[in-house]
Amino acid sequence: MSSTAKGLRARARMEVTAAIKDEARRQLAAEGAAKLSLRAVARELGMVSSALYRYFPSRDDLLTALIIDAYDSLGERAEAAHAKAADAGPVRRWTAVAEAVRDWALRHPHEYALIYGSPVPGYTAPDTTVPPASRVGLVLIGIVREAHGTSGLTEPAPLPAELRPEAERMTADLAPDLPPAHVAALVASWAELIGLVGFELFGQFNRVVEDRAAFFRHAVGRLAHGVGLVDGER
Repeated sequence: MSSTAKGLRARARMEVTAAIKDEARRQLAAEGAAKLSLRAVARELGMVSSALYRYFPSRDDLLTALIIDAYDSLGERAEAAHAKAADAGPVRRWTAVAEAVRDWALRHPHEYALIYGSPVPGYTAPDTTVPPASRVGLVLIGIVREAHGTSGLTEPAPLPAELRPEAERMTADLAPDLPPAHVAALVASWAELIGLVGFELFGQFNRVVEDRAAFFRHAVGRLAHGVGLVDGER
């Protein structure tokens, strides 16, 4: 087969793969991840199921592809926000990344639900999802790392004795160059950030918070200070 023919086949495969994922996302929006069906996707695209299986052998393979795409899209948005705020102080950079996460979630609610909502029954995410899932967390760790040892980082709340072994384990896994108290605060703040976005996205703030952008900005500022970040330009 000529290189031109191979190139055309590769392009055609990419286009069909993209169409399959686009239709799957439409099904996610309409039915939820638990009801995602390869047969339904094939039917909507005018394909026979056996043809679709050549692209995604199972529903789980398709879910994994959608999950990786969502994590990568979110990670790209967070990394771009951090790069844009590169000359700002640590709290402003932290806030810029957090607001990018919120903005992405509001624009992609069903994909956010896929990666941070209820687990899909019968599905276990493979290890290939871990690097994409880590991208936002690594940006936040990087902000704390850059501030460590400078006037941009103070001591967070002290660790209780019973938490220190777990904090030291997390530190060894996530950021061995940071103090355990900061790493424990980082993990807690990351979870709280996801919770803040989820509360807004899934309606828990209805009749509670009206100016959600201002509330969010205030809340993530408190999370930054809880990690030990302080205001000020570098």
